[in-house]
Amino acid sequence: MTDIEKRLTELLDREAIRDCMYRYCRGIDRADEAALRSAYWPDATDRHGRYSGPVEGFFDMVKQGYGKGGRNVHQVSNILITFEGATIAAVESYFNALQRSPRKDGTWSQVLLAGRYCDTFEKRGDEWRVAARVVVYDWVEEQTPPEQPEDARFGLRKPIGGSFPHDPVYQLPGLAPPAGR
Repeated sequence: MTDIEKRLTELLDREAIRDCMYRYCRGIDRADEAALRSAYWPDATDRHGRYSGPVEGFFDMVKQGYGKGGRNVHQVSNILITFEGATIAAVESYFNALQRSPRKDGTWSQVLLAGRYCDTFEKRGDEWRVAARVVVYDWVEEQTPPEQPEDARFGLRKPIGGSFPHDPVYQLPGLAPPAGR
């Protein structure tokens, strides 16, 4: 492989890793299980706040919140990628997350989180995904949730973001869910 080919491969690999991070955010924020799963290898591990273990347990924890009217917004930036050979990458990604979810007592929790995803990515075949994740928290701010319903707060700002498959993003070409999903 020539130097130019190596550099082009590295650029493509970097973009694939960034794309994987963005799929993770969509999966969490839109309650899109397929998008979330596509960011991890099935044998991955995740140390994510109160959860630490196989990624399947993390998926189970996340799915418990689906359909309960919560709202998440995750943003990633400062994605720093260091390659360890052709199939392993150390990836540090800064995140901001706004999360609103119902508590068991019927009240609502709202929190602003900031931190970093410290990931080991693996390339298997032509695809990069998370093999191991440790979420490092650098900022946690409990907030008072608004009392007004969303329709009143958002007013004329429509459409309001929603969960899979109802969010407007799934109406875009190539993003419509296949039949049965």
